[in-house]
Amino acid sequence: MAGIPVLHAEGDCIARAWENALVKLYDAGCHIATQYDKPGDPPSRDATMVVTIHNPAAEPMIHRDFPGGFEELQEYVMEVCEGIKDHCIRAPDDADDTRWEYTYHQRLFGYDVPTLAPIDQIETICSKLVDTPHTRRAQAVTWKVWEDNACYDPACLQSIWCRVTQEAGRSVLNMNVRFRSNDAYKAAFMNIFALVALQQMIAARIAAKLGAEVSLGRYCHLADSFHIYGANLAEFEGRLLNAIDKRTFEQRTMHYADVRDLMEEARPAILAKARAMGRGEA
Repeated sequence: MAGIPVLHAEGDCIARAWENALVKLYDAGCHIATQYDKPGDPPSRDATMVVTIHNPAAEPMIHRDFPGGFEELQEYVMEVCEGIKDHCIRAPDDADDTRWEYTYHQRLFGYDVPTLAPIDQIETICSKLVDTPHTRRAQAVTWKVWEDNACYDPACLQSIWCRVTQEAGRSVLNMNVRFRSNDAYKAAFMNIFALVALQQMIAARIAAKLGAEVSLGRYCHLADSFHIYGANLAEFEGRLLNAIDKRTFEQRTMHYADVRDLMEEARPAILAKARAMGRGEA
């Protein structure tokens, strides 16, 4: 194949699919420079990647070798699904405001368009799927062409697309997610975990509107550039690849059910931290 390879990985759960995608990327990705390389950094591994998770709520959901901890994972889920850091977004008309350009929650739940009221795209997805479950128009986007083409740090997540199918007499919510750029090792696990939580939220909202159960269907994660930065390759090889050689899959993963209470108990501290960020204290 000429150009950037197009790779496919899959798994029955988040942990297996993420691990399989990383191994496939390491083995078959191309070697290419990035805009963030420092002198002496080796080239990144890069590919266009399609990751299919057949049952995104299946255990084991958590991979022990994702770079982060349980509290960080809980914090990110709350950031994406609950908007706990939306107050950290900069004022667009203040050139001296150096806070964030966006949060995914704000772009999805309160997409701000000049001259229009903020748009709750997730509510729109739910309403469309209640009215016509098989519609192909239930999507949300993050890109603001009037801002992001000149933005220093534009959104990596680009769109979410959902469709409800009928399988064995039950409604099933399928979700596709597209990233323009996705740090496969340092960010993708947390991205996927939080977006599956969003998929669960959408399914629950549709179920409440319908008065009927809506189950989770497959989750498809497409990244135009799915990459491991060259600066992180040694850590990746020593941590995740080394773990594959030395431990079983069961030893490399854990059940979310076993740490859910621990993660939920971190909510007050996470909320306090988020409030401090808004005051410039964190």
